Amino acid sequence: MKKIQGIKSLLEYLETVGYPMTEERVQHFMAQRKIPHSQAYGDMIFFDSNHIDWWIAEQRKLKNEN
Repeated sequence: MKKIQGIKSLLEYLETVGYPMTEERVQHFMAQRKIPHSQAYGDMIFFDSNHIDWWIAEQRKLKNEN
């Protein structure tokens, strides 16, 4: 389980796994609680890479079903 700290780091990670996204899109998903994340201390936001990988797989499944 690797922690990704911050939206900028998440954007870099998403790029490396072939699922690029804008910062605005990530913030939208976070506001709607549609992307797994945790907010530990004040403005610190963390993402678990295993949870993000699972989430990407689910998003791709949904896209293929439509």
